[in-house]
Amino acid sequence: MEGVPGVAQRISGTPGTLGQKPIEELPRKAAETTPDNPWPLSLLSRNIKSYIDRMSAVWIEAQVIEFNRRGKASYLTLRDTDEEMSLPVQVFSNVLDRVETPLSEGSRVVVNVKADFWLKAGRMMMRANDIRPVGLGELLARLEKLRRTLAEEGLFDPDLKQPLPFLPNRIGLITGRNSDAEKDVVRNAHLRWPAAEFEIRNTAVQGPDAVPQVRAALAELDADPAVDVIVIARGGGSLEDLLPFSNESLIRAVFAARTPVVSAIGHEADRPILDDVADLRASTPTDAAKRLVPDIHEERMDLLQARASLDGALDRLLRSEQAGLDSVRSRPVMAQPMTMVSAREEELTALITRARQAQRSALTHGAAQVEHLRAQVRALSPLSTLERGYAVVQTADGSAVRDAAELSTGDGVHVRLARGRFDADVTTIHADAPGPDTLD
Repeated sequence: MEGVPGVAQRISGTPGTLGQKPIEELPRKAAETTPDNPWPLSLLSRNIKSYIDRMSAVWIEAQVIEFNRRGKASYLTLRDTDEEMSLPVQVFSNVLDRVETPLSEGSRVVVNVKADFWLKAGRMMMRANDIRPVGLGELLARLEKLRRTLAEEGLFDPDLKQPLPFLPNRIGLITGRNSDAEKDVVRNAHLRWPAAEFEIRNTAVQGPDAVPQVRAALAELDADPAVDVIVIARGGGSLEDLLPFSNESLIRAVFAARTPVVSAIGHEADRPILDDVADLRASTPTDAAKRLVPDIHEERMDLLQARASLDGALDRLLRSEQAGLDSVRSRPVMAQPMTMVSAREEELTALITRARQAQRSALTHGAAQVEHLRAQVRALSPLSTLERGYAVVQTADGSAVRDAAELSTGDGVHVRLARGRFDADVTTIHADAPGPDTLD
């Protein structure tokens, strides 16, 4: 080993190493250490302790799952109320003596803890400086505050609640293993509807494991398309036992579920927040079974009553229609249908006679009027004038001569009589003067 660079040599019987570097020559930061320039273990331990000592004490809320009381120093194992996480804590007897209510496994506590590092063993331990059990009144106040907060966000809005199917294809059930709640729901549902099918998920229903297990079961059943409704059921218990069903993360998971959820927690007096967010609140697991499926005996009775009502209505309708048909058939016109035809035939004959008479009268009157008009036309015709000895004189171009002054001596004229015509030449023109030959 002699002469090997970077290897410190130990002298027998001495506590250190030969050639160990002074503290001021060591790397200041852990990232600056190298195989040739490492930190001593004691320096690392002191740096860890210095860092941990600078950490502030913190208040945490948890549940006691183990409590090992000894003489001067006792040990607690705390578990998170929602997640599967635990933490060992050391507590001295003077701290335990200040706790008003004796601690026990399952107690819900608020603890002031501070991390501590033991140099010799290189072990870190959380030390409890103060422990305060969470009382019933404080728990109720926290629950009511959470209830108001969720209500203001609209998680309890009745308009957002989903209706339950009349007859679910399959019922999802989240409950404790071999619990009375499971037996009550399944037995009463089968009594009401023997064909009811269940998809059961057994979980913890109290303690720190309840919330994550119930949430996981809810997510699994909600993703199953065959499940039409989900029931979360548990028997009665203390307020601490029912706390998981007022957990905010579970409440929000139920609100986000696409499948209708029924809450059946405890007894009538129990009121976890799950009851407010669920689509339906059942006072007990037995009540949930009654609300999930219809009663087969009631449904059969309703069917029989409906069938009887339908038969009665149909019978009354047939009787009414038959009475109407009998009334129509009993009328005289139906007994002797030709009576109506005969009466209408007589009326039609009379109408035809009247129409023919009216037609002949109209023709006779029309003929008389035509004859009268014909006589008037003949009287006004120029031929009638010619019949009385008058003549029509026309010039060569066909114009009628009305004045002798229109003619000249030697003009040729055409003369038309009542029968025939002739041509003539004008030899003399006489002025229009009265004389023996003038026609009146």
